Order: sequence, then structure tokens, then C-alpha cells
Amino acid sequence: MSDPRLTRLEEALTHQADMLEDLSQMLIAQGKTIERLERNVALLRARAAEAEADSGGGTVILADQKPPHY
Repeated sequence: MSDPRLTRLEEALTHQADMLEDLSQMLIAQGKTIERLERNVALLRARAAEAEADSGGGTVILADQKPPHY
């Protein structure tokens, strides 16, 4: 017969290993999402800068403007 304490420890270890793998997969997915979002933000910034440049040189850069609630 095996020791019940040893069995419980083995079950806990297996559960933790499974959870660690699940968390690792979530972290990988979140990293990919962050990379995609960063690319989107860079693209939107480039488009905004291009739109500002096309609208004329007399405008204030959006990044330098105060938000409307000020």
C-alpha cells in the first residue's frame, strides 16, 4: 500500500504542473496580443501624424494639445 500523504502530494504536484502549463500558455497568448496592439498603436500614430501633416503646417500637433476638459 502506498502512503496516503504521498498520494496527496503527487496529486498536488500534478495539479500544479498542469496549472503552470495553463498559465504559461495564457502568458504566451497575452504577449502576442500585446505585440499586435502595439503594432496597431504605431500604425494609428503614423496615420494621425500623416493626417496632421496633410492638413497643413499651421495646426498644433495633437500630442501637444490639452484635452478638452482643461
